[in-house]
Amino acid sequence: MKYKVILFDADDTLFDFKKTENYALENLMSSLDTDYDKDYCINIYKEINTKIWKEFEEGKITSDDLKIERFQRLIDKLNLSDDATRLSELYVKFLGQGSFLYEDTKDLLDYLSKNYKLGIITNGLADVQHRRIRESDVGHYFDDVIISDEIKIAKPNPEIFEYALKSLNHDDKSSVLMVGDSLSSDIKGGLNASIDTCWCNLANKINNTDIVPKYEINNLLDLKNIL
Repeated sequence: MKYKVILFDADDTLFDFKKTENYALENLMSSLDTDYDKDYCINIYKEINTKIWKEFEEGKITSDDLKIERFQRLIDKLNLSDDATRLSELYVKFLGQGSFLYEDTKDLLDYLSKNYKLGIITNGLADVQHRRIRESDVGHYFDDVIISDEIKIAKPNPEIFEYALKSLNHDDKSSVLMVGDSLSSDIKGGLNASIDTCWCNLANKINNTDIVPKYEINNLLDLKNIL
């Protein structure tokens, strides 16, 4: 076996974050006092959230500030008479309740856990990811779960990969594979850390970037064919 350690991203790789996000937003938007319809509010939030997470990856905002700022921007955009901290706390609560796996996730992890050391590296928020991942039905498969919010280092910074490998007591990068859906954080991060990468492209997106993974899969179970 070439690889001994498989590092996974969590959301949109093993966990269906879109389903989680929609669950949380449906509940959150129901609590807003606004004339706008729920779908419109959700779309505005997603635009804001995508932009602010990009700012986070680029080091322009901290995870602590991100939690509140995205809802302050939503309040400003929709002219809401609400409090950003209250909305953030509600949203985190609803997110923590949404631990939805992809159909093949458990089968894949059960197969891999017999022969590989498994870990997760996620750019999520600690109070959300702890409950959704560590306490999920598949949490026991992972030797460690590294959450950027806890260690204050985020992908694509190679230091988060160094931290993960040290935590897993593994120093041979040539036997490590990083699997994730994001070219800009997972794949670029793996490349920055000199680790082989596998783009988990479940949505069949076109790669229009100069970020080139070693492998690409369009179905989780296809990972078996690489290993």
